[in-house]
Amino acid sequence: MPQFPGRIVSKLPKVGTTIFTVMSGLAAEHNAINLSQGFPDFDCAKPLRDLLVKYVNSGLNQYAPMAGVMRLRERIAEKVAALYGASYDPGHEVTVVPGATYGIFTAVATLIRPGDEVMLFEPAYDSYAPAVEAAGGVPVYVQLRYPDYSIDWREAQQAITPKTRMLIINTPNNPTASVWSGEDMRMLEGMLRGTDIVVVSDEVYEHIVFDGHRHQSAARFPGLAERTYIVSSFGKTYHVTGWKTGYVLAPRELMAEFRKVHQFNAFVTNSPVQHALAEYMENRDAYLALAAFYQKKRDFFLEGIRASRFKPLPSRGTFFQNLCYDAVSEERDTDLAVRLTKERGVASIPISVFYREPPPHRVLRFCFAKSDDTLAKGAEILSKI
Repeated sequence: MPQFPGRIVSKLPKVGTTIFTVMSGLAAEHNAINLSQGFPDFDCAKPLRDLLVKYVNSGLNQYAPMAGVMRLRERIAEKVAALYGASYDPGHEVTVVPGATYGIFTAVATLIRPGDEVMLFEPAYDSYAPAVEAAGGVPVYVQLRYPDYSIDWREAQQAITPKTRMLIINTPNNPTASVWSGEDMRMLEGMLRGTDIVVVSDEVYEHIVFDGHRHQSAARFPGLAERTYIVSSFGKTYHVTGWKTGYVLAPRELMAEFRKVHQFNAFVTNSPVQHALAEYMENRDAYLALAAFYQKKRDFFLEGIRASRFKPLPSRGTFFQNLCYDAVSEERDTDLAVRLTKERGVASIPISVFYREPPPHRVLRFCFAKSDDTLAKGAEILSKI
C-alpha cells in the first residue's frame, strides 16, 4: 500500500494501543488465565438470547428510531424512577446509544470546545482524557487518595477555573472499585451550584455495589440531575458486553444538543438488540440480583488468595479487585503484569496506566467476572507467588 504523501498531525499523539488490548493479547499468546479485561467468560441468560433470536426472526432488522426504540426508552425511564426517584421523559430525555464509551465521547463532543477544561478524578478510565483532547479540551486532574481512593473536595474546588466546562465522574469506579457516598454527591452538588459546569456521570456499574452500600446516581440529587449526562450500559448489567448497547439520560435541553451530535455519528443503535432488551427489562430481578451475584464471586476470589502475599484493597463495587503487591515485588506494575502473564499464566491490569505519571504505590487490577473454575485457577497461581 502506498504511503500517505502528506503530513499527519495527530490529535492524540500520546495514545497507542489500549492496555486492555495489550494484556488480553498477551493472555491469548501465552494461554494465560485472563483476569485483565472487564468482560465475563460466561454467557448471558438464555431467555435474553432467545429474545434476540425472536426479534431478529420477526423482521425488526432495519433502522431503529434515532433516539432508540420507544419501548426500551420507557423501560429505562421506569427503572430510573423506581430506583432513584427521578423522572425522565422517554421522548426527549432518554437516548439509547451503541455503548457507554460512545455515550461519554458524544457527551464530551457535544459541549467541549478548544480550550475548555474538563476535570477528571485520577486514576481515570482510559477513554476520558482522549475524548476531551479529541474535542480540543484540556483535562484537569484531581487525584483520589490512596488506598481508599477518597476525594479531597478542597483540592477539587481549587481545580475549578473560569475555563472549567465539565466534570467526568465514575461511580462505582473503574479502576479503583470505590463507590461514591451520598455525602460525596452532596459535596459535588454544592461545589457546582451557581455555575454552568456540566457533569458526565459514568454509571455503567450501577447495579454492582457490595456490602450494603447504595449506588448514588446523579439522578438522586436535583442539583446534579439538572446539569448531568448520566451514562449506563446493558453490557455490564446483562453480561452482553459484545452487544455494545447503553443509554444516556439528561434534561431536555442537554439531550437536544446531544442528539444533534449523535444523529451524525452513529445515528442509531442495533434494532433487534433494543427490542430484546426492552422485553427483558420487565424482569427486574435480572438487574436487582446482580450485586449479590458478583459479591459472591468477589468473596470467592478473596478466599482463594487469602494465604497469598497480595494485599486486597476494598472492592465496594464493579467486578474488579485491586491487589497491592508490596510484599511480592518491587517491580513496576506494568513489568509485573507482563511477567505474571508470561511466566505464571495469569493476566491482570497495572493500575499505573490510569494515571498521567506512575503513582508510588504498587497495585494490579483483577477482574472477577469469571466462572468459579477460572477464579479458582487464578487464585491458586497467585497464592504460589
